[in-house]
Amino acid sequence: MDINNILSGLEAKHPGEKEYLQAVKEVLICVEDVYNQHPEFEKAKIIERMVEPDRIVTFRVTWVDDRGEVQNNIGYRVQFNNAIGPYKGGIRFHASVNLSILKFLGFEQTFKNALTTLPMGGAKGGSDFSPRGKSEAEIMRFCQAFILCLWKNLGPDRDVPAGDIGVGGREVGFMYGMYKKLVNECTGTFTGKGLDFGGSRIRPEATGFGALYFVQNMLARKNDTLEGKTIAVSGFGNVAWGATLKATQLGGKVVTISGPDGYIYDPEGISGDKIDYMLYLRSTGEDIVAPYAEKYPSATFYPGRKPWEQKVDIALPCATQNEVNGEDAKMLVANGVQIVAEVSNMGCTPEAIDTFIENRVNYAPGKAVNAGGVGVSGLEMSQNAEHLQWTAQEVDDRLHQIMRDIHEQCVAHGTEPDGFINYMKGANIAGFMKVANAMIGQGII
Repeated sequence: MDINNILSGLEAKHPGEKEYLQAVKEVLICVEDVYNQHPEFEKAKIIERMVEPDRIVTFRVTWVDDRGEVQNNIGYRVQFNNAIGPYKGGIRFHASVNLSILKFLGFEQTFKNALTTLPMGGAKGGSDFSPRGKSEAEIMRFCQAFILCLWKNLGPDRDVPAGDIGVGGREVGFMYGMYKKLVNECTGTFTGKGLDFGGSRIRPEATGFGALYFVQNMLARKNDTLEGKTIAVSGFGNVAWGATLKATQLGGKVVTISGPDGYIYDPEGISGDKIDYMLYLRSTGEDIVAPYAEKYPSATFYPGRKPWEQKVDIALPCATQNEVNGEDAKMLVANGVQIVAEVSNMGCTPEAIDTFIENRVNYAPGKAVNAGGVGVSGLEMSQNAEHLQWTAQEVDDRLHQIMRDIHEQCVAHGTEPDGFINYMKGANIAGFMKVANAMIGQGII
């Protein structure tokens, strides 16, 4: 495999799609050696096929706002790869949504879903529609219009969307309601649904919970635990909330949260009613964390800055892609960080990742760390297929097992001769091999 030729070809075909090209490059670098040990992969052009999505659906979404004015947005669904199961991946509503971001997310989702060992392919979708500042009626009308354009491409054994940034239980409910009306069937075609109509227990917390279970396994390899560890968390939505809640339950102390306006440092730890206040701030729609420092005198607000300058044992990026850059990584290393685990998708830039690995900091990529969210989505699909709803304990036990299995795959494929575990390499090889072998087994299609 000639990585440079493949990347230059992709850049020529998809100019300017920097997030997508970054995600592809990371995987190709990690799997190059193992790929070259399998001539059948080269013969079947597995890489060339794997880096391009199966299909992209692009559509105009027209809806009417509360003033009676007609609005237009762009909608997308990137169905990336279904070699191991129906397409599965979230829908994101945010002004920043573009094709490059959705292709990167769909590509990552393919390997993330493979790591869960559940039969799910990779996909991602969304729109440049932003729910912020919109009324509930406007959000409902947009969600219904979005699904009116997309529903024929969805189905329980075809493509099963979920939530993502800007899409929570409310939005999933609106989309699922419209889908159900159009197909005249009650199927498990969406995950992240309400508990009253087919949702799974602990789904809102699953991404954050699963991330901490993965970190637990990382620490256990060194005969260590989360007890007494200081933790920096970015973001303050559902993912950060779940991570903060579980970290606190396991004995850690979360000292930061962040938003677009800056970050909060609370040396006493963010626990109890402070965690609830995180969610309240998010629910206001203001997307700011500054009021936290006004409510809790122990906290300090740092406007326009990121939490990675604080001295912590563990860093958990929980916000968005490339939120930890090379300079942030140098500060974390200088302050003695032990573990950096991406809870966001591709939360670290390539320069940051290189810095962590060069300094032998245990860094784990989002496709492994945050797979608990889609793992529980897969469990929701299973519950829907059985027409049953499991207890929270049953779901949590299975989530523990999923994260243990993912960690073991990373260790198996990422352990280097000196004993250092390159989690990025391990996760990418494990996910790639499962998808590649499935593609080989199904012929040239």
